[in-house]
Amino acid sequence: MATEFVRGQKSQLSALTNGTDLYVGIVLEAPGDWDISCFGLDKDGQLSDDSYFVFFNQPKSPEGAIQKLGPQSGDTDSFRITLDKIPAKIEKLTFCAALDGPGSAKAITRGYLRLVAGGTEVMRYSFSGNDFSAERAVMIADVYKKGVWRVAAVGQGFAGGLAELLKSFGGEVAEEEPAPAAAPGFAPPPAPAGGTPGFAPPPGPPPQQAPPPPPQQAAAAPVGGAAPAAAAPDLPINAQPTRPGAMVSLQKYKEAPTTGRWTKQSSKMVKCTLGPEAYAKRGSMVAYQGNVDFDYKGSGGLRQFFEARMTGQKLQLMRCTGNGEVFFAEDATDLHIVELNGQSLSVNANNVLAFDATLRTEIQRIESAGIPGGVMFSLLVSGQGTMVIMTHGTPVTIPVQGPTFADVNAVVAWTAGMRVSVASQVRIQRNIYAGVSGEPAALQFMGLQGHFVVVQPYEV
Repeated sequence: MATEFVRGQKSQLSALTNGTDLYVGIVLEAPGDWDISCFGLDKDGQLSDDSYFVFFNQPKSPEGAIQKLGPQSGDTDSFRITLDKIPAKIEKLTFCAALDGPGSAKAITRGYLRLVAGGTEVMRYSFSGNDFSAERAVMIADVYKKGVWRVAAVGQGFAGGLAELLKSFGGEVAEEEPAPAAAPGFAPPPAPAGGTPGFAPPPGPPPQQAPPPPPQQAAAAPVGGAAPAAAAPDLPINAQPTRPGAMVSLQKYKEAPTTGRWTKQSSKMVKCTLGPEAYAKRGSMVAYQGNVDFDYKGSGGLRQFFEARMTGQKLQLMRCTGNGEVFFAEDATDLHIVELNGQSLSVNANNVLAFDATLRTEIQRIESAGIPGGVMFSLLVSGQGTMVIMTHGTPVTIPVQGPTFADVNAVVAWTAGMRVSVASQVRIQRNIYAGVSGEPAALQFMGLQGHFVVVQPYEV
């Protein structure tokens, strides 16, 4: 049975099949004419060699490791990829679909990409127009090399058509030229008996010859390509070759593909894919896409409001709802994605950037006769979900083995359930924990195996 992937899911290819001679079938049902292509990219995600842009006018790579087969076995389009033959400079194969003419990916009624090895379907990723909005191209999935070959369901929309998609990968657009002959038909070899599965497309209707592209769909080929170039329908006629310019210079900063609900874009920025709502520190949104609403989150009632004011652990939050992606950052602090998985974590509210709405928060008291007023406070976060914590610099997670001490101005978080008290050795500032006034003190942690304290290299 094929493994069903969801958007953003990744896996080592060896977890699906031992085969390296694979069939990639793509179904896309939507109004309009869609061009399905495969980009062979280098380690920088660039099309450094235009001969690895495999599309209807250039149906295979130079050594034949990537071949466009056309409609096969009920699929709208298909490819054969022989991973053992792919040169070392090609580290990623990105399968894309681009719309020629008016319309958008929102109109896709049904779509999927599937991997077949030895005639057996081993992976399928399904998508539809509900995953997109006004985009005119879709990056469907990647087969990429990171130590070993892996596969990822991308499902990311792209605003432009085929020409813009080509430019985004560092390719160039040339003038229109006569169309070449149609891609040759494909005769699948028989599957070997036992051992590593060889290439064979899935059972289905007899292979059909891919129809030659209509004249109005003629497209330009990449500059420098060995095959005669024909025109993609959305390429400008008489377009002059252009250098990508700024696109190439900024490509290394391109958005990281979505890998889950929370995706780290850099050490100082995260992206949240909405659906379920999320909370974030007010003013921390730096960009967003899609239909997203931002509302102030209430204080949670008078009791929590007065508790927050008195303890200094007040969270100034906004509620993020809708369908889209939101990028968060705060003063270029370092960000860390923490999965709670039903556990609880005590954290300084000043270090909280964002979290899933499924998590619970409450103010936690740390009582001690060693501090003025006898009590300090922190924030207890618990439940199923993810939170994003900010630190100044790279933090250290210290296992608690015997008495462990931490400056309250540097401590970020600690596991719940430990015995926490105050040791009078280090100073405390009022702006971190209300009710204290600068007397020498530090937090002392005592716990059994599995507990830890997180400390940042910075004192607030």
